[in-house]
Amino acid sequence: MSKTTAVTLEDIQNFEGKYPKQLWGLFFSEMWERFCFYGMRGVLTYFMITHLILEAGGHMSESQANLQYGATQAFVYAFTFIGGLFADKILGFRKSLFWGGFLMIIGSAILAFDPFPESNFFLGISFTVIGTGFFKPNISTMVGSLYKRGDARRDAGFSLFYSGINIGALLGGYACIAIGKGQLFSNIIPPHLTWNVAFGLAGVVMTISLITFIFTQKTLGPIGLSPFKSEDGNVKSVTETDSFGTIKPEQPGKVAVTVNSGKSWYEYAVYALTLALIPVIMAMVAKTEYTDYFMYTIGPLTLVYLGYEMTKHTWEESKKLIAALVFIVFSIIFWAFFEQSGGSLSIFAAKNLDNVVAGAITLDPNGVNNAANSVFVIIFAPIVGLVWLAMAKKKIEPNTVIKFGLGFIFLAGGFYTFYTTRFFEVASGIASLDVFVVAYFIITFGELCLSPIGLSIMTKLSPQRLQGVMMGMWFLASAYGQYVAGILGAGLSTSGSEGDSLQQKLITYTDGYYQLAIYALIAGVVLIAISPLVRKLMQEVK
Repeated sequence: MSKTTAVTLEDIQNFEGKYPKQLWGLFFSEMWERFCFYGMRGVLTYFMITHLILEAGGHMSESQANLQYGATQAFVYAFTFIGGLFADKILGFRKSLFWGGFLMIIGSAILAFDPFPESNFFLGISFTVIGTGFFKPNISTMVGSLYKRGDARRDAGFSLFYSGINIGALLGGYACIAIGKGQLFSNIIPPHLTWNVAFGLAGVVMTISLITFIFTQKTLGPIGLSPFKSEDGNVKSVTETDSFGTIKPEQPGKVAVTVNSGKSWYEYAVYALTLALIPVIMAMVAKTEYTDYFMYTIGPLTLVYLGYEMTKHTWEESKKLIAALVFIVFSIIFWAFFEQSGGSLSIFAAKNLDNVVAGAITLDPNGVNNAANSVFVIIFAPIVGLVWLAMAKKKIEPNTVIKFGLGFIFLAGGFYTFYTTRFFEVASGIASLDVFVVAYFIITFGELCLSPIGLSIMTKLSPQRLQGVMMGMWFLASAYGQYVAGILGAGLSTSGSEGDSLQQKLITYTDGYYQLAIYALIAGVVLIAISPLVRKLMQEVK
Protein backbone atom coordinates (compact mmCIF):
# COMPACT_ATOMS: atom_id res chain seq x y z
CA MET A 1 0.00 0.00 0.00
CA SER A 2 1.25 3.41 -0.91
CA LYS A 3 2.58 5.58 1.89
CA THR A 4 2.93 8.71 -0.20
CA THR A 5 0.16 11.03 -1.19
CA ALA A 6 -0.06 13.99 -3.52
CA VAL A 7 -3.67 14.70 -2.63
CA THR A 8 -4.28 16.86 0.44
CA LEU A 9 -7.24 16.71 2.77
CA GLU A 10 -8.18 20.23 1.71
CA ASP A 11 -8.23 19.16 -1.94
CA ILE A 12 -10.60 16.32 -1.11
CA GLN A 13 -12.97 18.30 1.08
CA ASN A 14 -13.21 21.29 -1.31
CA PHE A 15 -15.05 19.21 -3.89
CA GLU A 16 -17.73 20.61 -6.17
CA GLY A 17 -21.16 19.08 -6.72
CA LYS A 18 -23.18 16.82 -4.45
CA TYR A 19 -20.65 14.03 -3.87
CA PRO A 20 -16.82 13.80 -3.63
CA LYS A 21 -15.27 11.56 -6.30
CA GLN A 22 -13.54 9.47 -3.61
CA LEU A 23 -16.95 8.36 -2.37
CA TRP A 24 -17.40 6.10 -5.40
CA GLY A 25 -14.34 3.96 -4.69
CA LEU A 26 -15.47 3.44 -1.10
CA PHE A 27 -19.01 2.86 -2.39
CA PHE A 28 -18.02 -0.10 -4.60
CA SER A 29 -15.61 -1.60 -2.08
CA GLU A 30 -18.30 -1.55 0.61
CA MET A 31 -20.92 -2.84 -1.83
CA TRP A 32 -19.02 -6.07 -2.52
CA GLU A 33 -18.10 -6.53 1.13
CA ARG A 34 -21.78 -6.22 2.04
CA PHE A 35 -22.58 -8.88 -0.59
CA CYS A 36 -20.29 -11.21 1.34
CA PHE A 37 -21.63 -10.24 4.76
CA TYR A 38 -25.35 -10.25 3.95
CA GLY A 39 -25.00 -13.36 1.83
CA MET A 40 -23.61 -15.17 4.87
CA ARG A 41 -26.08 -13.53 7.25
CA GLY A 42 -29.08 -14.41 5.09
CA VAL A 43 -28.41 -18.14 5.18
CA LEU A 44 -27.46 -18.57 8.85
CA THR A 45 -30.79 -19.33 10.50
CA TYR A 46 -32.22 -21.37 7.63
CA PHE A 47 -28.98 -23.35 7.23
CA MET A 48 -28.79 -24.14 10.95
CA ILE A 49 -32.33 -25.55 11.19
CA THR A 50 -32.21 -27.51 7.93
CA HIS A 51 -28.65 -28.53 6.99
CA LEU A 52 -26.03 -27.95 9.69
CA ILE A 53 -24.96 -31.28 11.19
CA LEU A 54 -24.52 -30.98 14.95
CA GLU A 55 -22.08 -33.09 16.92
CA ALA A 56 -25.01 -34.70 18.72
CA GLY A 57 -26.70 -35.37 15.38
CA GLY A 58 -29.63 -33.66 13.69
CA HIS A 59 -30.17 -29.94 13.21
CA MET A 60 -30.84 -26.99 15.50
CA SER A 61 -34.27 -26.24 16.92
CA GLU A 62 -35.90 -22.96 15.85
CA SER A 63 -35.39 -21.47 19.31
CA GLN A 64 -31.72 -22.41 19.45
CA ALA A 65 -31.15 -21.15 15.91
CA ASN A 66 -32.57 -17.75 16.87
CA LEU A 67 -30.24 -17.56 19.86
CA GLN A 68 -27.35 -18.73 17.72
CA TYR A 69 -28.09 -16.15 15.06
CA GLY A 70 -28.27 -13.39 17.68
CA ALA A 71 -24.99 -14.51 19.24
CA THR A 72 -23.15 -14.69 15.93
CA GLN A 73 -24.35 -11.29 14.77
CA ALA A 74 -23.70 -9.77 18.19
CA PHE A 75 -20.05 -10.80 17.98
CA VAL A 76 -19.81 -9.45 14.45
CA TYR A 77 -20.86 -5.99 15.57
CA ALA A 78 -19.15 -6.13 18.97
CA PHE A 79 -15.84 -6.72 17.27
CA THR A 80 -16.29 -3.52 15.28
CA PHE A 81 -15.50 -1.65 18.50
CA ILE A 82 -12.20 -3.50 18.82
CA GLY A 83 -11.51 -3.05 15.12
CA GLY A 84 -12.17 0.68 15.41
CA LEU A 85 -9.89 0.96 18.42
CA PHE A 86 -6.99 -0.81 16.68
CA ALA A 87 -7.53 1.35 13.60
CA ASP A 88 -7.38 4.54 15.67
CA LYS A 89 -4.30 3.63 17.65
CA ILE A 90 -2.20 1.32 15.47
CA LEU A 91 -3.19 0.16 11.99
CA GLY A 92 -4.99 3.12 10.50
CA PHE A 93 -8.26 2.68 8.64
CA ARG A 94 -6.80 1.40 5.37
CA LYS A 95 -4.75 -1.45 6.81
CA SER A 96 -7.63 -2.40 9.13
CA LEU A 97 -9.96 -2.61 6.15
CA PHE A 98 -7.58 -4.77 4.15
CA TRP A 99 -6.83 -7.12 7.07
CA GLY A 100 -10.52 -7.52 7.81
CA GLY A 101 -11.32 -8.33 4.19
CA PHE A 102 -8.54 -10.92 4.08
CA LEU A 103 -9.94 -12.68 7.16
CA MET A 104 -13.44 -12.69 5.65
CA ILE A 105 -12.08 -14.39 2.53
CA ILE A 106 -10.48 -17.10 4.68
CA GLY A 107 -13.77 -17.63 6.53
CA SER A 108 -15.69 -17.99 3.29
CA ALA A 109 -13.10 -20.43 1.94
CA ILE A 110 -13.43 -22.66 5.03
CA LEU A 111 -17.21 -22.75 4.65
CA ALA A 112 -16.98 -23.32 0.91
CA PHE A 113 -14.75 -26.36 1.45
CA ASP A 114 -17.19 -28.19 3.76
CA PRO A 115 -19.77 -26.20 5.78
CA PHE A 116 -21.78 -29.14 7.13
CA PRO A 117 -19.81 -30.29 10.19
CA GLU A 118 -20.46 -28.07 13.18
CA SER A 119 -16.73 -27.48 13.79
CA ASN A 120 -16.04 -26.22 10.25
CA PHE A 121 -19.13 -24.02 10.29
CA PHE A 122 -18.22 -22.16 13.45
CA LEU A 123 -14.55 -21.89 12.47
CA GLY A 124 -15.49 -20.19 9.20
CA ILE A 125 -17.99 -17.95 10.97
CA SER A 126 -15.32 -16.91 13.50
CA PHE A 127 -13.00 -15.66 10.74
CA THR A 128 -15.92 -13.73 9.26
CA VAL A 129 -16.81 -12.24 12.64
CA ILE A 130 -13.35 -10.82 13.28
CA GLY A 131 -12.82 -9.78 9.67
CA THR A 132 -16.04 -7.77 9.60
CA GLY A 133 -15.00 -6.09 12.85
CA PHE A 134 -11.89 -4.71 11.16
CA PHE A 135 -13.58 -3.80 7.87
CA LYS A 136 -16.96 -2.31 8.65
CA PRO A 137 -16.40 0.66 11.02
CA ASN A 138 -13.31 1.93 9.25
CA ILE A 139 -14.67 2.37 5.76
CA SER A 140 -17.62 4.31 7.20
CA THR A 141 -15.19 6.55 9.08
CA MET A 142 -13.27 7.30 5.88
CA VAL A 143 -16.53 8.38 4.23
CA GLY A 144 -17.00 10.94 7.00
CA SER A 145 -13.47 12.27 6.44
CA LEU A 146 -14.39 13.32 2.90
CA TYR A 147 -16.46 16.22 4.30
CA LYS A 148 -15.58 19.38 6.15
CA ARG A 149 -17.11 20.12 9.49
CA GLY A 150 -20.61 21.54 8.98
CA ASP A 151 -20.89 20.50 5.32
CA ALA A 152 -24.64 20.18 4.62
CA ARG A 153 -23.91 17.60 1.91
CA ARG A 154 -22.73 15.02 4.43
CA ASP A 155 -26.12 13.34 5.07
CA ALA A 156 -26.73 13.00 1.34
CA GLY A 157 -23.30 11.41 0.97
CA PHE A 158 -23.98 8.89 3.70
CA SER A 159 -27.37 8.12 2.19
CA LEU A 160 -25.75 7.38 -1.18
CA PHE A 161 -23.11 5.26 0.55
CA TYR A 162 -25.91 3.44 2.36
CA SER A 163 -27.55 2.62 -0.96
CA GLY A 164 -24.26 1.01 -2.02
CA ILE A 165 -24.37 -1.13 1.10
CA ASN A 166 -27.82 -2.27 0.13
CA ILE A 167 -26.98 -3.10 -3.48
CA GLY A 168 -24.52 -5.59 -2.03
CA ALA A 169 -27.07 -6.75 0.53
CA LEU A 170 -29.68 -7.26 -2.21
CA LEU A 171 -27.41 -9.29 -4.47
CA GLY A 172 -25.82 -11.34 -1.70
CA GLY A 173 -28.96 -11.70 0.37
CA TYR A 174 -30.94 -13.23 -2.47
CA ALA A 175 -28.21 -15.07 -4.40
CA CYS A 176 -26.61 -17.00 -1.55
CA ILE A 177 -29.83 -18.37 -0.02
CA ALA A 178 -31.33 -19.15 -3.46
CA ILE A 179 -28.17 -20.95 -4.57
CA GLY A 180 -27.95 -22.86 -1.30
CA LYS A 181 -31.57 -23.99 -1.55
CA GLY A 182 -31.00 -25.09 -5.16
CA GLN A 183 -33.39 -22.51 -6.63
CA LEU A 184 -30.81 -20.47 -8.56
CA PHE A 185 -28.39 -21.85 -11.18
CA SER A 186 -29.63 -25.33 -10.34
CA ASN A 187 -28.98 -26.43 -13.92
CA ILE A 188 -25.22 -25.94 -13.53
CA ILE A 189 -24.60 -26.52 -9.79
CA PRO A 190 -24.76 -30.16 -8.59
CA PRO A 191 -27.35 -30.57 -5.78
CA HIS A 192 -24.75 -31.77 -3.27
CA LEU A 193 -22.59 -28.66 -3.82
CA THR A 194 -25.16 -25.87 -3.65
CA TRP A 195 -24.20 -24.73 -0.14
CA ASN A 196 -20.49 -24.96 -0.92
CA VAL A 197 -21.00 -22.66 -3.92
CA ALA A 198 -23.16 -20.27 -1.89
CA PHE A 199 -20.47 -19.79 0.74
CA GLY A 200 -17.70 -19.73 -1.87
CA LEU A 201 -19.44 -16.96 -3.81
CA ALA A 202 -19.27 -14.74 -0.72
CA GLY A 203 -15.49 -15.14 -0.70
CA VAL A 204 -15.16 -14.34 -4.40
CA VAL A 205 -16.99 -11.03 -4.10
CA MET A 206 -14.99 -10.13 -0.98
CA THR A 207 -11.86 -10.53 -3.09
CA ILE A 208 -13.37 -8.11 -5.64
CA SER A 209 -13.98 -5.65 -2.78
CA LEU A 210 -10.32 -5.66 -1.74
CA ILE A 211 -9.09 -5.32 -5.32
CA THR A 212 -11.41 -2.32 -5.76
CA PHE A 213 -10.00 -0.66 -2.65
CA ILE A 214 -6.37 -1.31 -3.64
CA PHE A 215 -6.83 0.45 -6.98
CA THR A 216 -8.81 3.43 -5.63
CA GLN A 217 -7.11 4.20 -2.31
CA LYS A 218 -4.52 6.49 -3.92
CA THR A 219 -7.25 9.13 -4.30
CA LEU A 220 -7.81 9.25 -0.52
CA GLY A 221 -4.75 11.37 0.21
CA PRO A 222 -3.95 11.32 3.96
CA ILE A 223 -7.27 9.75 4.95
CA GLY A 224 -6.93 6.42 6.73
CA LEU A 225 -3.14 6.18 6.90
CA SER A 226 -1.53 4.39 9.82
CA PRO A 227 -0.26 6.55 12.71
CA PHE A 228 2.89 4.42 12.51
CA LYS A 229 3.74 5.31 8.92
CA SER A 230 7.34 6.34 8.23
CA GLU A 231 8.06 10.02 8.89
CA ASP A 232 11.19 12.10 9.25
CA GLY A 233 10.32 13.43 12.69
CA ASN A 234 8.59 12.46 15.91
CA VAL A 235 6.26 15.42 16.29
CA LYS A 236 4.58 17.41 13.58
CA SER A 237 1.66 19.80 13.17
CA VAL A 238 -1.14 18.49 10.97
CA THR A 239 -4.54 19.70 9.87
CA GLU A 240 -7.25 18.11 11.95
CA THR A 241 -9.73 15.98 9.99
CA ASP A 242 -12.56 18.50 9.89
CA SER A 243 -15.37 15.97 9.75
CA PHE A 244 -14.57 14.71 13.22
CA GLY A 245 -13.01 17.72 14.86
CA THR A 246 -14.51 19.62 17.75
CA ILE A 247 -12.15 22.59 17.70
CA LYS A 248 -14.03 25.85 17.27
CA PRO A 249 -13.93 27.55 13.84
CA GLU A 250 -12.07 30.57 15.21
CA GLN A 251 -9.27 28.35 16.53
CA PRO A 252 -6.35 27.30 14.32
CA GLY A 253 -7.06 24.00 12.57
CA LYS A 254 -3.75 22.48 13.68
CA VAL A 255 -3.03 19.85 16.30
CA ALA A 256 0.29 18.43 17.43
CA VAL A 257 0.56 14.67 17.06
CA THR A 258 3.30 12.18 17.78
CA VAL A 259 4.25 10.07 14.76
CA ASN A 260 6.58 7.12 15.24
CA SER A 261 9.26 6.64 12.63
CA GLY A 262 9.41 3.35 10.74
CA LYS A 263 7.28 0.23 11.01
CA SER A 264 6.08 -0.44 14.55
CA TRP A 265 6.02 -3.95 16.01
CA TYR A 266 2.57 -3.09 17.38
CA GLU A 267 1.13 -3.65 13.92
CA TYR A 268 2.41 -7.21 13.78
CA ALA A 269 1.18 -7.78 17.32
CA VAL A 270 -2.35 -6.88 16.21
CA TYR A 271 -2.22 -9.43 13.41
CA ALA A 272 -0.91 -12.13 15.76
CA LEU A 273 -3.46 -11.33 18.45
CA THR A 274 -6.25 -11.48 15.89
CA LEU A 275 -5.30 -14.99 14.82
CA ALA A 276 -4.90 -16.08 18.44
CA LEU A 277 -8.47 -14.93 19.11
CA ILE A 278 -9.96 -17.19 16.44
CA PRO A 279 -10.39 -20.27 18.70
CA VAL A 280 -11.70 -18.06 21.51
CA ILE A 281 -14.33 -16.46 19.29
CA MET A 282 -15.18 -19.87 17.85
CA ALA A 283 -15.90 -21.27 21.32
CA MET A 284 -17.93 -18.21 22.35
CA VAL A 285 -20.00 -18.15 19.16
CA ALA A 286 -20.74 -21.87 19.35
CA LYS A 287 -21.94 -21.67 22.97
CA THR A 288 -24.58 -18.98 23.39
CA GLU A 289 -24.18 -18.95 27.18
CA TYR A 290 -20.67 -17.54 26.63
CA THR A 291 -22.25 -14.82 24.55
CA ASP A 292 -24.35 -13.85 27.56
CA TYR A 293 -21.24 -13.41 29.72
CA PHE A 294 -19.53 -11.41 26.99
CA MET A 295 -22.45 -9.05 26.46
CA TYR A 296 -22.85 -8.52 30.21
CA THR A 297 -19.20 -7.45 30.32
CA ILE A 298 -18.29 -5.59 27.12
CA GLY A 299 -20.96 -2.87 27.44
CA PRO A 300 -20.04 -1.70 30.97
CA LEU A 301 -16.32 -1.86 30.14
CA THR A 302 -16.88 0.24 27.04
CA LEU A 303 -18.74 2.88 29.04
CA VAL A 304 -15.92 2.96 31.60
CA TYR A 305 -13.39 3.42 28.81
CA LEU A 306 -15.45 6.21 27.26
CA GLY A 307 -15.74 7.90 30.67
CA TYR A 308 -11.96 7.78 30.96
CA GLU A 309 -11.53 9.30 27.52
CA MET A 310 -14.06 12.02 28.35
CA THR A 311 -11.80 13.22 31.17
CA LYS A 312 -9.33 14.26 28.48
CA HIS A 313 -11.88 16.51 26.75
CA THR A 314 -13.70 19.72 27.61
CA TRP A 315 -17.20 19.71 29.08
CA GLU A 316 -18.54 21.01 25.77
CA GLU A 317 -17.05 18.03 23.96
CA SER A 318 -18.28 15.65 26.66
CA LYS A 319 -21.86 16.88 26.27
CA LYS A 320 -21.70 15.92 22.61
CA LEU A 321 -20.53 12.46 23.60
CA ILE A 322 -23.46 12.16 26.02
CA ALA A 323 -25.80 13.06 23.18
CA ALA A 324 -24.13 10.37 21.08
CA LEU A 325 -24.85 7.87 23.85
CA VAL A 326 -28.56 8.74 23.71
CA PHE A 327 -28.61 7.88 20.01
CA ILE A 328 -26.68 4.70 20.73
CA VAL A 329 -29.15 3.51 23.41
CA PHE A 330 -32.17 4.04 21.18
CA SER A 331 -30.41 2.37 18.26
CA ILE A 332 -30.13 -0.79 20.39
CA ILE A 333 -33.92 -0.89 20.66
CA PHE A 334 -34.35 -0.23 16.95
CA TRP A 335 -32.01 -3.01 15.85
CA ALA A 336 -33.47 -5.49 18.34
CA PHE A 337 -36.75 -5.21 16.42
CA PHE A 338 -35.39 -4.63 12.92
CA GLU A 339 -33.03 -7.61 13.04
CA GLN A 340 -35.85 -10.09 13.38
CA SER A 341 -35.27 -10.22 9.62
CA GLY A 342 -32.39 -12.64 10.03
CA GLY A 343 -33.99 -14.68 12.82
CA SER A 344 -37.70 -15.12 13.42
CA LEU A 345 -38.73 -13.53 10.11
CA SER A 346 -36.41 -15.95 8.29
CA ILE A 347 -38.23 -18.91 9.84
CA PHE A 348 -41.60 -17.22 9.29
CA ALA A 349 -40.73 -16.72 5.60
CA ALA A 350 -39.64 -20.34 5.18
CA LYS A 351 -42.77 -21.83 6.75
CA ASN A 352 -45.62 -19.35 6.56
CA LEU A 353 -45.28 -17.38 3.32
CA ASP A 354 -46.44 -17.91 -0.24
CA ASN A 355 -43.84 -17.68 -3.03
CA VAL A 356 -45.69 -15.40 -5.46
CA VAL A 357 -45.33 -11.61 -5.69
CA ALA A 358 -47.77 -9.38 -7.58
CA GLY A 359 -49.78 -12.42 -8.60
CA ALA A 360 -47.29 -13.54 -11.25
CA ILE A 361 -43.65 -13.47 -10.11
CA THR A 362 -42.40 -16.58 -8.33
CA LEU A 363 -39.63 -15.87 -5.82
CA ASP A 364 -38.11 -17.73 -2.90
CA PRO A 365 -39.72 -16.21 0.25
CA ASN A 366 -36.43 -16.41 2.18
CA GLY A 367 -34.71 -14.56 -0.63
CA VAL A 368 -37.43 -11.91 -0.53
CA ASN A 369 -37.04 -11.65 3.25
CA ASN A 370 -33.31 -11.04 2.76
CA ALA A 371 -33.58 -8.69 -0.22
CA ALA A 372 -36.87 -6.71 -0.10
CA ASN A 373 -35.56 -4.12 2.33
CA SER A 374 -32.42 -3.64 0.23
CA VAL A 375 -34.44 -3.10 -2.96
CA PHE A 376 -36.39 -0.31 -1.31
CA VAL A 377 -33.26 1.26 0.19
CA ILE A 378 -31.55 1.30 -3.20
CA ILE A 379 -34.55 3.06 -4.73
CA PHE A 380 -35.32 5.50 -1.95
CA ALA A 381 -32.02 6.23 -0.14
CA PRO A 382 -30.76 8.75 -2.73
CA ILE A 383 -34.23 10.30 -2.91
CA VAL A 384 -34.50 10.65 0.86
CA GLY A 385 -31.00 12.15 0.95
CA LEU A 386 -31.95 14.73 -1.66
CA VAL A 387 -35.15 15.49 0.25
CA TRP A 388 -33.08 16.27 3.35
CA LEU A 389 -30.93 18.61 1.22
CA ALA A 390 -33.96 20.38 -0.22
CA MET A 391 -35.51 20.79 3.23
CA ALA A 392 -32.20 22.10 4.61
CA LYS A 393 -32.09 24.79 1.91
CA LYS A 394 -35.57 25.89 2.96
CA LYS A 395 -34.57 25.62 6.64
CA ILE A 396 -37.35 23.14 7.42
CA GLU A 397 -35.29 19.96 7.75
CA PRO A 398 -36.15 18.06 10.96
CA ASN A 399 -33.24 17.71 13.36
CA THR A 400 -31.49 14.40 13.87
CA VAL A 401 -33.41 13.52 17.05
CA ILE A 402 -36.75 13.93 15.29
CA LYS A 403 -35.48 11.82 12.39
CA PHE A 404 -34.64 9.06 14.86
CA GLY A 405 -38.12 9.29 16.36
CA LEU A 406 -39.71 9.07 12.92
CA GLY A 407 -37.60 5.97 12.30
CA PHE A 408 -39.30 4.21 15.21
CA ILE A 409 -42.76 5.24 14.05
CA PHE A 410 -42.13 3.75 10.61
CA LEU A 411 -40.73 0.65 12.30
CA ALA A 412 -43.94 0.32 14.30
CA GLY A 413 -46.00 0.61 11.11
CA GLY A 414 -43.94 -2.10 9.44
CA PHE A 415 -44.33 -4.59 12.27
CA TYR A 416 -48.04 -3.89 12.47
CA THR A 417 -48.18 -4.81 8.78
CA PHE A 418 -46.29 -8.04 9.52
CA TYR A 419 -49.04 -8.71 12.05
CA THR A 420 -51.75 -8.17 9.45
CA THR A 421 -50.36 -10.93 7.21
CA ARG A 422 -52.51 -13.29 9.31
CA PHE A 423 -55.57 -11.75 7.65
CA PHE A 424 -54.27 -12.45 4.13
CA GLU A 425 -53.90 -16.21 3.96
CA VAL A 426 -53.62 -17.80 0.53
CA ALA A 427 -53.84 -21.27 2.11
CA SER A 428 -54.17 -22.58 5.64
CA GLY A 429 -51.26 -21.10 7.61
CA ILE A 430 -49.68 -19.62 4.44
CA ALA A 431 -49.79 -15.81 4.28
CA SER A 432 -49.50 -13.46 1.32
CA LEU A 433 -45.96 -12.57 0.29
CA ASP A 434 -47.30 -9.28 -1.10
CA VAL A 435 -48.35 -8.01 2.33
CA PHE A 436 -45.00 -9.12 3.72
CA VAL A 437 -43.24 -7.01 1.08
CA VAL A 438 -45.40 -3.99 1.95
CA ALA A 439 -44.25 -4.31 5.56
CA TYR A 440 -40.62 -4.11 4.46
CA PHE A 441 -41.49 -1.09 2.30
CA ILE A 442 -42.69 0.74 5.43
CA ILE A 443 -39.78 -0.40 7.58
CA THR A 444 -37.32 0.83 4.97
CA PHE A 445 -38.27 4.44 5.62
CA GLY A 446 -37.68 3.86 9.31
CA GLU A 447 -34.22 2.54 8.54
CA LEU A 448 -33.47 5.51 6.25
CA CYS A 449 -34.45 7.92 9.03
CA LEU A 450 -32.07 6.25 11.45
CA SER A 451 -29.18 4.21 10.10
CA PRO A 452 -27.41 6.49 7.57
CA ILE A 453 -28.19 9.48 9.77
CA GLY A 454 -26.76 7.55 12.74
CA LEU A 455 -23.46 6.99 10.94
CA SER A 456 -23.34 10.67 10.12
CA ILE A 457 -24.17 11.92 13.63
CA MET A 458 -21.44 9.77 15.19
CA THR A 459 -18.88 11.52 12.98
CA LYS A 460 -20.33 14.94 13.84
CA LEU A 461 -20.31 14.42 17.61
CA SER A 462 -16.96 12.60 17.92
CA PRO A 463 -13.66 14.33 18.76
CA GLN A 464 -10.77 13.66 16.40
CA ARG A 465 -8.98 11.19 18.66
CA LEU A 466 -12.14 9.15 19.30
CA GLN A 467 -13.48 8.91 15.76
CA GLY A 468 -12.90 5.16 15.35
CA VAL A 469 -13.92 4.36 18.91
CA MET A 470 -17.26 6.16 18.61
CA MET A 471 -17.98 4.53 15.26
CA GLY A 472 -17.14 1.25 16.95
CA MET A 473 -19.57 2.07 19.77
CA TRP A 474 -22.27 2.73 17.19
CA PHE A 475 -21.74 -0.77 15.84
CA LEU A 476 -21.44 -2.16 19.37
CA ALA A 477 -24.97 -0.85 19.90
CA SER A 478 -25.93 -2.92 16.86
CA ALA A 479 -24.30 -5.89 18.60
CA TYR A 480 -26.60 -5.46 21.57
CA GLY A 481 -29.51 -5.02 19.19
CA GLN A 482 -28.61 -8.30 17.46
CA TYR A 483 -28.20 -10.01 20.80
CA VAL A 484 -31.62 -8.88 22.01
CA ALA A 485 -33.09 -9.73 18.60
CA GLY A 486 -31.97 -13.33 19.08
CA ILE A 487 -33.57 -13.46 22.52
CA LEU A 488 -36.82 -11.98 21.19
CA GLY A 489 -36.83 -14.39 18.26
CA ALA A 490 -36.21 -17.34 20.55
CA GLY A 491 -39.10 -16.15 22.70
CA LEU A 492 -41.38 -16.12 19.67
CA SER A 493 -40.31 -19.67 18.79
CA THR A 494 -40.73 -21.06 22.30
CA SER A 495 -44.15 -19.45 22.81
CA GLY A 496 -45.43 -22.26 20.61
CA SER A 497 -44.03 -25.73 20.11
CA GLU A 498 -42.07 -27.46 17.37
CA GLY A 499 -45.11 -29.57 16.51
CA ASP A 500 -47.54 -26.67 16.02
CA SER A 501 -49.53 -26.53 12.79
CA LEU A 502 -48.73 -23.88 10.20
CA GLN A 503 -51.91 -22.07 11.21
CA GLN A 504 -50.81 -21.95 14.86
CA LYS A 505 -47.30 -20.83 13.92
CA LEU A 506 -48.80 -18.00 11.86
CA ILE A 507 -50.79 -16.82 14.87
CA THR A 508 -47.84 -17.17 17.26
CA TYR A 509 -45.40 -15.18 15.16
CA THR A 510 -47.82 -12.42 14.16
CA ASP A 511 -48.89 -11.96 17.80
CA GLY A 512 -45.24 -11.30 18.59
CA TYR A 513 -44.90 -8.78 15.77
CA TYR A 514 -47.95 -6.93 17.07
CA GLN A 515 -46.22 -6.52 20.46
CA LEU A 516 -43.04 -5.26 18.81
CA ALA A 517 -45.09 -2.68 16.88
CA ILE A 518 -46.47 -1.27 20.14
CA TYR A 519 -43.04 -1.04 21.78
CA ALA A 520 -41.53 0.63 18.70
CA LEU A 521 -44.29 3.25 18.71
CA ILE A 522 -43.69 4.01 22.40
CA ALA A 523 -39.94 4.40 21.81
CA GLY A 524 -40.54 6.83 18.93
CA VAL A 525 -42.88 9.01 20.96
CA VAL A 526 -40.44 9.12 23.90
CA LEU A 527 -37.53 10.09 21.66
CA ILE A 528 -39.45 12.92 20.02
CA ALA A 529 -40.53 14.14 23.48
CA ILE A 530 -36.96 14.40 24.77
CA SER A 531 -35.60 15.93 21.57
CA PRO A 532 -35.20 19.47 23.04
CA LEU A 533 -32.92 18.15 25.79
CA VAL A 534 -30.80 16.13 23.38
CA ARG A 535 -30.52 19.11 21.03
CA LYS A 536 -29.04 21.19 23.87
CA LEU A 537 -26.39 18.54 24.45
CA MET A 538 -25.55 18.51 20.73
CA GLN A 539 -24.97 22.31 20.76
CA GLU A 540 -24.15 23.56 17.24
CA VAL A 541 -24.31 20.09 15.69
CA LYS A 542 -27.48 19.56 13.66
